[in-house]
Amino acid sequence: MKTDYAMDEMQKKTGSILGLSDITENKLLWRQLVAELLGTFILVAIGCAACIAIVESNAPKTTSIALAFGLLVGSIVQVIGHVSGGHINPAVTAGLFVSGDIKLLKAVLYIIVQNLGAVAGAAFIRLAIPDARVENAGLGLTLPGPGVSDPQALLIEALITFLLVLVVQGVCDARRSDLKGSAPLAIGLSITACHAAVIPFTGSSMNPARSFGPALVMGDWTSHWVYWAGPIIGGVVAGFLYRFIFRISKDGESGSYDF
Repeated sequence: MKTDYAMDEMQKKTGSILGLSDITENKLLWRQLVAELLGTFILVAIGCAACIAIVESNAPKTTSIALAFGLLVGSIVQVIGHVSGGHINPAVTAGLFVSGDIKLLKAVLYIIVQNLGAVAGAAFIRLAIPDARVENAGLGLTLPGPGVSDPQALLIEALITFLLVLVVQGVCDARRSDLKGSAPLAIGLSITACHAAVIPFTGSSMNPARSFGPALVMGDWTSHWVYWAGPIIGGVVAGFLYRFIFRISKDGESGSYDF
């Protein structure tokens, strides 16, 4: 009897982590996957176009790209957030997995379609923009800046993605009663700030899919591992931190508003 009970408990825990019901019972899953694919497609397509266009303009490069990506992500999350959560980023999905907000199988599917969307977005812009301009700007490839080593770039990418995922966790926490304003705007502003700070050092990816799409289309894998390892590490650390330290344990419970 004890063995049977232990087996039942193990199966329950395994099912809870894997999230089989998300695959077998969730009739909206296909819509969520389409939303993530489309959102990442738009992010990479327009984001890469912004990186290409800025090369030939007189606008400040770092500021313009930072604003483009921040406003773009905020807009996309506003549109698809109610469908899929608006992750559009494997590092965000990884962070939400370790915090318990998404199950493993669904997270894996999200990451797959995010990368498919990123490749499609990069390929679309590669076809839509003249070859000379694409080659000159590198299709928005993310690379360590001059004098920046791969380990240094990894630390920077981990830090900025840590901030992004922490902001996502905080503004999307349904247990908080103190939240005001726009969650998509807060997420977009965090991306703008991080891009403005570190574009010269790493290109400010914060998103493995955003780096994967252009790298695959252009066939350039220089330092590409950095743009997976750094953001995933930062996202996972943020997910653990929010789950075990910052998350409100009960509805309405907050130590910051007792004065």
